[in-house]
Amino acid sequence: MEFGLFQGGFIHKDVAAKNPNAEHDRLMSEVDLCEVADLHNWKYAWFTEHHFLKEYSHISASETLMAWVLARTQNIHVASGIINITPPVNHPARVAERVAMMDLVSNGRFEFGTGRGSSSTEMGGFGITDPEITRDMYEEAIREIVRMWRDEPYSFDGKFFSMPERNVLPKPYVKPHPPLWVAAGNPETFERAAKMGIGVICFTGGTPEKMAPLVETYKKHIKDAEPVGAYVNDNIAITTSFMCLEDRDEARNYMAHSGNGRQQTLVFHYLDTFPKPPFVPDWPTEIPDPTLESIEKGFQSGAAIVGNPDDCAQGIQKWVDIGVDQLIMGPSGSTYPHALLERTVTLFGDEVIPRFDKDPEHSTSKYRSAAAAR
Repeated sequence: MEFGLFQGGFIHKDVAAKNPNAEHDRLMSEVDLCEVADLHNWKYAWFTEHHFLKEYSHISASETLMAWVLARTQNIHVASGIINITPPVNHPARVAERVAMMDLVSNGRFEFGTGRGSSSTEMGGFGITDPEITRDMYEEAIREIVRMWRDEPYSFDGKFFSMPERNVLPKPYVKPHPPLWVAAGNPETFERAAKMGIGVICFTGGTPEKMAPLVETYKKHIKDAEPVGAYVNDNIAITTSFMCLEDRDEARNYMAHSGNGRQQTLVFHYLDTFPKPPFVPDWPTEIPDPTLESIEKGFQSGAAIVGNPDDCAQGIQKWVDIGVDQLIMGPSGSTYPHALLERTVTLFGDEVIPRFDKDPEHSTSKYRSAAAAR
C-alpha cells in the first residue's frame, strides 16, 4: 500500500477571526507539510481545486500551488485531487498545457487527477446550470486532453468545446503521459473508471466494510479496461482521517478537538450533489467533533486511523485486506497547529509507512514505464 497527504486549504471560521493572515498561513502550512512528507516516506501529495467556497477550501488556482510544491520537493508525486476538466471551468487545452508543463518541470512527478465538480455554487459560477450535463462534459474532455498530448496537429469539433487545427504545447516529458485518475464515490463511477482504465480517488470515506464492494467492482472491471489513455492505471485511493502520536490517548484527545466537525459540515453545505446522510443536521447547525467513544468505534471499524504507530498499523491493515492501493490522509482539515501536523506526518511516515510500503518506486511510475517500453 502507498500513502498520500490531502491538501484542502480549509480555514476554520474561528481561526480566521483570530488571525488576519489565516489564508496565507494555511497555504504555507500545506506547502511545508509536503516538504516534510517528502523526507519521510510519503509518496503523494494531493491538492484539491475549489472555487467560491469560503472557509471550506481556499485552494482555487491549484496549478500554481502544485508547481510551487514540485519545485520544493525531490521525490514525492504531486497530484491534482482534482482538476475540474469541464470546459466552462477549465478549457481542455489549457488543462493539457498546464499538466504537461508540470510534468516537464518535475521530471515526471505530476499525477493528473480529474473530476467534474460536485457543488452547484461552483458550477453556477461558471454558467453550468445542470449538474447532470457535467458527466458528458467530462467524458468528452478527458479523451480529448489525451489526444492533445499525442496528435500533431490537433483539431476537434465537439458538443462542449471545439478547436481549429493547432499544436497543443508542451507535450509531457515522461512518455506517454502522466497517470490518469478520476474522483468516484458510487458503484457506477467505480465501474466506469475501471472500464476507462483510470485510477479512482474516493473522497466519500467510510469503513473498509462499506467500501469493500466498491473496490471489488473496480477490480473486477479493470481487468477488461479499454483505457482512454495510453495505459491502465490500476489504482484505488481512498481518503480517511488520521492522527498518529507516540501516546495513544494524546492522539485521540486531539482528534476529539480537531475542528473537523465544522469541515465536514461544510462538505454537505457546499457539495450539494453529494447524498446527505441522515445524521447531518440542517445548515447552519454543525456536525460536532467526534467524542472519544465514537473515535474508539471508528478505530475498531477502520474508519479512523488514530493512536500510536501500532494502533495506526492495525487500522491500515483493514484497508489492505480489502485491496485498497493507497490511503490519502488529510490532517490539515482541522484547527491543529502546524507543529502538530508536522509531528504526526513525520511519525507516521517514519514508523508506519515502511511497514506497508517497501517499494521505493511509485506504482504509477511502473505502469507508465511499461507503457513507454511497448
